[in-house]
Amino acid sequence: QVQLVESGGGLVQAGGSLRLSCAASGRTFSTYFIGWFRQAPGKEREFVSLISMSGSSTYYADSVKGRFIISRDNAKNTVYLQMNSLKPEDTAVYYCAGRGVRGFYKSPSAYDYWGQGTQVTVSS
Repeated sequence: QVQLVESGGGLVQAGGSLRLSCAASGRTFSTYFIGWFRQAPGKEREFVSLISMSGSSTYYADSVKGRFIISRDNAKNTVYLQMNSLKPEDTAVYYCAGRGVRGFYKSPSAYDYWGQGTQVTVSS
């Protein structure tokens, strides 16, 4: 089992950057795929990015490809989401989620563990 805590959200102007962190408890962090999802008011939770156990493979939603970078430091039990060139449509609550079984899944239902979320607001 792993517990996840997000941080790093905030208010930023369009074109700015933020770095989100997802800190995990537990000694088995390196055995989890970690995904980032976001949910805007009135919308369903959507996939943003995911990273494999070792960090060697990453995937991005088309809407963030080329702007966001996911990475992980297993020694620090932390996954990062560097968000650049932010747009107002990136405004949402961002969640990190963990999956203990190998596989590149973009559906929220495939993930077993979730953080509480961190708000990102991008002003125009």
